[in-house]
Amino acid sequence: MNKLIVSPSPHDENYIKTSGIMLNVIIALIPALCVGCYIFGWRVITLTAVCVASCMIFEYLSRRLMKRSNTITDLSAVVTGVLLAMNLPVTLPYWMAVIGCFVAIVIVKQLFGGLGQNFANPAITARIVLMVSFPSAMTHWIKPASYEYDAVSSATPLAMGKDAELPSYIDLLLGNVGGCLGETCALALLAGGLYLAAKRIISLAAPVSFIGSLAVLMAIAGEDPLYHILAGGVFLGAFFMATDYATTPITFKGKIVFGLGCGVITFVIRHFGSYPEGVSFSILLMNILTPYIEQMTRTRIFGAKGAEKSEG
Repeated sequence: MNKLIVSPSPHDENYIKTSGIMLNVIIALIPALCVGCYIFGWRVITLTAVCVASCMIFEYLSRRLMKRSNTITDLSAVVTGVLLAMNLPVTLPYWMAVIGCFVAIVIVKQLFGGLGQNFANPAITARIVLMVSFPSAMTHWIKPASYEYDAVSSATPLAMGKDAELPSYIDLLLGNVGGCLGETCALALLAGGLYLAAKRIISLAAPVSFIGSLAVLMAIAGEDPLYHILAGGVFLGAFFMATDYATTPITFKGKIVFGLGCGVITFVIRHFGSYPEGVSFSILLMNILTPYIEQMTRTRIFGAKGAEKSEG
């Protein structure tokens, strides 16, 4: 008889808590961080630690000041810190990274109500703010495997001129190029993204439409689509930030539209603009459009239209 007793919803026994989701995201980011540490040296660890610690402290203090419940244990602040660090050059001064953490946690996240209430991805927004505020520091790269942070500089694959000797596909796959500390190794990011998909933490709808649309447009424009997919922050943005629960559409069609929009905007910025990268700006712009995308792609309830008419 006990089998006939129904408890209140939710009834899904495999329900994963927020902390479980965030833990899986952290696990998925570990390969890229390990490769980044191997390529750029020990400062990857310290810069990531500064970002994580700062995000957790800002989250704790802001929640206390706003007299809200403590949310440190849900690990969302840790994920924000790791993602922000992966979007920074390894040479960035620590105090600038702390400013980015303040923007991400206090301004973008907590002032809008906390996790799930923010309209934009905190890490992406913080990177753009740092880029606008400290353009020189945010574009100072070092050559792979040369740990002379103050003396050696290098261009990212997307910033190299057409006449320059471009890195090979293998170098782009393995991360043997200049760039942000967590976005250079496409293979590690792909492995992390597929891990999240296999664990059903994310849907591949947005990443596939993002990467696919960018590749098609680059091919039509006469550029190397594979090079543009592997270079820059496409994989990091597609798998880890274009799939954010709070700032991207929840409907399947909406995820596809979101990914397509990111691909188109990234293409326009890279191909026509003076800025070599465009992933961060594309995701932020599509974050703003997310409510409208959800409204256009949500499933209509059967009979709802007739009910509305009868009420009128």
